[in-house]
Amino acid sequence: MLSPAVEKALNSQLNEEFFSAYLYLALSAHFETIDLPGMARWMRMQAQEEALHAMKIYDYVVNRDGRVRLDAIKRPEGEWESPQAIFESVLEHEQSVTQSIHDLVSLAGQEKDHATHNFLQWFVAEQVEEEASANEVLSQVRLVGGNGQGLFLIDRELASRKLTAEEGGV
Repeated sequence: MLSPAVEKALNSQLNEEFFSAYLYLALSAHFETIDLPGMARWMRMQAQEEALHAMKIYDYVVNRDGRVRLDAIKRPEGEWESPQAIFESVLEHEQSVTQSIHDLVSLAGQEKDHATHNFLQWFVAEQVEEEASANEVLSQVRLVGGNGQGLFLIDRELASRKLTAEEGGV
């Protein structure tokens, strides 16, 4: 059984994961409107992955006889000035999610909730990958600056992204 503090924190993280999915979907739509379909695909894959992360938390709360509380999902920004600005905000967002996960791990330790602590280790490892992935794309986008040909090549590379079975791919 979950303590009230851990249950509340997991529900908050559930909301954060759904917000992440919503944010990435908004970014995907933005890239579609500026004719960068590869970046749009990358963001759409991120949205799907984040929704799966949310459902992983949802299932965990249910399996621990907790109560899932779905709160309103805040609205993401709607205008971005450049691909570089977008990937900078993506990295910042992932760093924020990482901190949120770390706070949850700390809380689970304080509450002596070993099952939740163990469950969260997957998210700790996942956030290392999330930050590395965002940083890799950001580094490439920074390298080419506003060069259209460079962005075109990065866009083509990002278009080939596929989700693994664990991320929800087939």
